[in-house]
Amino acid sequence: MTRKLFPKNKYYLMVTSVLICAVLFTACAKKKQPPPVPLQAPKAAVVPPKPVQKQSTSALPPLHASINQLDFSNKKDPFKPFLVVKTEPKMSPESSKNTGRISLPIHSFDVSQFKLIGIITGGRENKAMVTDPGGKGYVLKVGMSIGKNDGRVVSINTSGVEVMEYSKNDSGRGRKESIKLTLPRKQ
Repeated sequence: MTRKLFPKNKYYLMVTSVLICAVLFTACAKKKQPPPVPLQAPKAAVVPPKPVQKQSTSALPPLHASINQLDFSNKKDPFKPFLVVKTEPKMSPESSKNTGRISLPIHSFDVSQFKLIGIITGGRENKAMVTDPGGKGYVLKVGMSIGKNDGRVVSINTSGVEVMEYSKNDSGRGRKESIKLTLPRKQ
């Protein structure tokens, strides 16, 4: 038995083989490149600069400068601190020896002139708020000094604030005076 290796159509076989050969030869063929052009020195050509277009803006200039400007002269400066620390004038050594302390506004009134307006109890320690005759408020803690005669806050409780003043009389004897500040009664 013989087998046929080729298909019945001989033309089909011949056309396909020619096409395959054509594809292979065209793919493998080297393309010739043109010969390189010899390099020449570039000529220094004077190129005139391009004219620059004048800048234009779509914004219209203000008709009146005072209309569009904001006035900040009466505004508060946001970068300044809220509290301004005023430095006390330095006391002479002689005056500081006499008083032994720096003069604060709370030391410029007698203890009896202060008015107790509130007591805060609880927490670590009790606190009290008093106002001077000018209406300025101060928060007191136990151990603070108050008044002209260097009174010390001894205790703060729900009934009031007890201040102990040490003063000397004309003969040079020291005496203790206890002053009690109480809350005003409700009417």
